[in-house]
Amino acid sequence: MVYAIVRAGGRQEKVEVGSVVVLDRIAANKDGNIELAPVLLVDGDKITHDAQALAKVTVTAEVLADLRGPKIVIQNYRNKTGYKRRMGHRSELTRVKITSIK
Repeated sequence: MVYAIVRAGGRQEKVEVGSVVVLDRIAANKDGNIELAPVLLVDGDKITHDAQALAKVTVTAEVLADLRGPKIVIQNYRNKTGYKRRMGHRSELTRVKITSIK
């Protein structure tokens, strides 16, 4: 059982080879692949968290699609002033498939 904890988009995600993860928008290289920075690597009973050892580890992912998250509605209201404001926001996301952990 090999898995890694990677840092992506200000969050940490647990990934295995073959898993599909939705992350904040990441630009892919010309091949359509990206590399993610590992924070922790678990290989059976062996756990690696040393920065020098993790510098040698690469987690490669293939970009499947760029998409947008659900719309979030923001409403501001001030009592007794007649002030109302309504805004919306959709996050830019990327769906990736983990291809290798070396």
